[in-house]
Amino acid sequence: MKKVFIDGKEGTTGLQIVERLENRNDIELLFLPEEERKDINARRRMINKADIVFLCLPDAAAKEAVSLCENLETVIIDASTAHRTDENFTYGFPELSENTFAAVKNAKRIANPGCHASGFISLIAPLTAAGILKKDTRLSCHSLTGYSGGGKKMIAQYESADKANALFAPRQYGVTQLHKHLPEMQKVCGLTKSPAFSPIVDDFYSGMLVTVPVFAEDLMPGKTISDIKDCYRSLYTGPIVSFNENGDEIINGGFISANALSGKDSMQILVSGNEDRILLISLFDNLGKGASGAAVENMNITMGLAPETGLNL
Repeated sequence: MKKVFIDGKEGTTGLQIVERLENRNDIELLFLPEEERKDINARRRMINKADIVFLCLPDAAAKEAVSLCENLETVIIDASTAHRTDENFTYGFPELSENTFAAVKNAKRIANPGCHASGFISLIAPLTAAGILKKDTRLSCHSLTGYSGGGKKMIAQYESADKANALFAPRQYGVTQLHKHLPEMQKVCGLTKSPAFSPIVDDFYSGMLVTVPVFAEDLMPGKTISDIKDCYRSLYTGPIVSFNENGDEIINGGFISANALSGKDSMQILVSGNEDRILLISLFDNLGKGASGAAVENMNITMGLAPETGLNL
């Protein structure tokens, strides 16, 4: 039985990981008393006692936690931004290729992807890797998320707010184009330029809809929308990430709801538009495949289990 410690379990991601693990009989969850959860020596002891450690911490604290680990066998899965472009960490999106899956399985240090980044990377990384999309393309990305992605403070704001207050209409942020997910989006996709990124938070609890428009001239010579669909079809066969061939059950009356997969740990990939203007769409839950569900999936893989073990698909 694997011993699992969640450093920072009081935050939204940590609580969601606990929820996915607390009824499993193949792991033992380790907890610190409330008065010791910020004690560096107590954390050091627990980190080195555990077989698997989840870091659900701010970046600086995550880096500190990694430095506390002296047990060479301990697997660390970091949900912060701190190590997502670090060469010493494996990027934890195992569906991207057989090699990526194998790297996650054998890794001792795994960087859990960002929520917005997961949607963008799921769409773009396979196309650049397959030689379908030009790596120097100037891309844009529109991402609509539920307010739970903002953590406890934002959740409290939305759930106690006067809904007539215009402040809680859909809100775009990251307008300086310095969003913390941009480095991993560019690096993992092998792009020579960062995309123009427009994240928007809205008044629903969880869910995420990421859209990347692509024009025919952005594709490599001879490539078409059919090649994009063929790429997704062969790569995303489930059970967690799947290519949705027509999207009838998702595109309801011509509309796609960003919370259509709320509460799920799965992700659906769709392609719409036409031969000239193509829309690449990734639909998932920002708390599921966008955070805690992905972290548990990565843990399952390192344990040699089916990736979907204990997840809600």
